[in-house]
Amino acid sequence: MDKYGLIGKNIDYSFSRTYFTEKFKDGMIDASYVNFDCKNPEELKELLSTHIDVKGYNVTTPYKEQIMPLLQDLNKHAQSIGAVNTVKRLSDGRLKGYNTDYVGFQKSIEPHLTKKHDKALILGTGGASKAIAYALELKDIDYTFVSRTPTKEQLEYNQLNGAILSKHLLIINCSPLGTYPDIEKAPALPYRLLSKDHLLFDLVYNPEETRFLKKGKEQGATTINGLSMLELQAEAAWKIWN
Repeated sequence: MDKYGLIGKNIDYSFSRTYFTEKFKDGMIDASYVNFDCKNPEELKELLSTHIDVKGYNVTTPYKEQIMPLLQDLNKHAQSIGAVNTVKRLSDGRLKGYNTDYVGFQKSIEPHLTKKHDKALILGTGGASKAIAYALELKDIDYTFVSRTPTKEQLEYNQLNGAILSKHLLIINCSPLGTYPDIEKAPALPYRLLSKDHLLFDLVYNPEETRFLKKGKEQGATTINGLSMLELQAEAAWKIWN
């Protein structure tokens, strides 16, 4: 029986285990999927060296960047992005890192993009946001990161005014704000300044409609949650493993 798994921290809620367990059952695939909850980077290192029977891993927060130096090889997209969300054990036992987040995002947002979505705000600066930035670069969409602790090139939330929001009609939440059980939380945007021209994408998928999306919808914005992106990145990972 082939074995796959998810690497992360506090991942009881995990989409991946449910998704792949159902996939294996429906497709009568002789495989299992396990959650590997690593409390710290030391546990992560130990996991990779001891579980040599695992054919492939999905990687989630907070290890998308921390796992990179522990791998023996990276594909060009993961290298460019600077984050890994998929790992394959090669036939010689080496571990190779990939990124399928950007594929999932690209495919799920594609049908909703129009010419007016030529500038984007990316909320959050973690591993997932790097894949989003990479996908936007491939689409020739300019982007600016928004952070609570911004660098010179980034914006702080309190700088978001009407002038900035009217130019940036695509807004992507890459922060965990609003994830169950903290469903009352949302990025600190001046939501009243959003319009029907805005497209809001939330990487969070639980709940189905976050406060971020709800408040955008109230202003007439188009909203998309992260579920289809997750499904598409999971399928891309499956193709890599097999």
